[in-house]
Amino acid sequence: MMKHFKFYSKEDILSLTKVRRFETKLGERLQYVKKEIEWPQTLEQSTAKYVLVGIPEDIGVRANYGTGGADTAWLPFLNSFLNIQSNDFLPGDNILLLGHFDFGDIKYLIDNNAYNQEELIDAYRHAVNIIDEEVEKMLKQIAACNKIPIVVGGGHNNAYPIIKGVAKGLHKIEKIPLAQINCINLDAQADFRPTEGRHSGNGFKYAEEDGFLGKYCVIGLHENYIPQNVLMDIHENPFIQYSSYEDIFIHEKKNFIQSIAHATGFTEDTMTGIELDLDCIENVLSSACTPSGITHLHARQYINFTATDSKVAYLHISEGACRLVDGRKDDTTGKLISYLVSDFVKANMR
Repeated sequence: MMKHFKFYSKEDILSLTKVRRFETKLGERLQYVKKEIEWPQTLEQSTAKYVLVGIPEDIGVRANYGTGGADTAWLPFLNSFLNIQSNDFLPGDNILLLGHFDFGDIKYLIDNNAYNQEELIDAYRHAVNIIDEEVEKMLKQIAACNKIPIVVGGGHNNAYPIIKGVAKGLHKIEKIPLAQINCINLDAQADFRPTEGRHSGNGFKYAEEDGFLGKYCVIGLHENYIPQNVLMDIHENPFIQYSSYEDIFIHEKKNFIQSIAHATGFTEDTMTGIELDLDCIENVLSSACTPSGITHLHARQYINFTATDSKVAYLHISEGACRLVDGRKDDTTGKLISYLVSDFVKANMR
């Protein structure tokens, strides 16, 4: 049993689906787990290629001194995604909606027992380890069933347990010789900060140090927000490459599509995780919103290209929010994620 996971029933899914005469919505076609206790067997026997999982938490973001709110995008995404039309472009019956993690009890304990900011950050970082353990366990099971996980977060801290779990799962079914996968990340930051306690800024560093991350390529890195020590780490590592936002859009050394093609070429030797941090998209609500970033169209092109041109291990969309703790709101974030997930499935199906 997964302590913090809520499995969805058919009733749960249909309660969010606006059923309409003469139409079929995605929520009416998605697969689900009928008996929670037998979910690994159900998953293995399912004809679905994609398994959709939510991790609505902002503990990792708060542990990185970020603005809370990354726990608010999952439900609006689901409301939008389940009400997409099921048609020839995307029938939906090859997706299994598993459910979502709920770490609210841990957050409640921390928020009500920490005495000061330092203690709060320490407690959040300790809690990220608990999240890591549960997420890794589930992702390992999904990958071992030869399915492609689609994970909607949550903070970017979850990249670490996703990489670790999927690498172990794929290794188990002998699709890859080592328990190691590559990664492409469209992000304003590398999330490669030192391993001084788990948070949303060092998921890839932990994955690399633990030997689960092979090659790593970042697209759209903002020069203003990469610490010098991280830059040195990247330059000294032959298995890490990046294209900065400035090189692509300011200096125009290469265009956006060329940057993605470079990334898929660099990582083509083995299974590759596709990462998209929503804080790199201009004016999208996230823990680190940017007024200068890529467009929604760029994000969709990135998903389409990588889903088509990579040996895809998983998709992870992180850091989006519909409400931040400082009061900012944007109800369209969920719909944007819905477009990105549907783009991914359509492209990968082809």
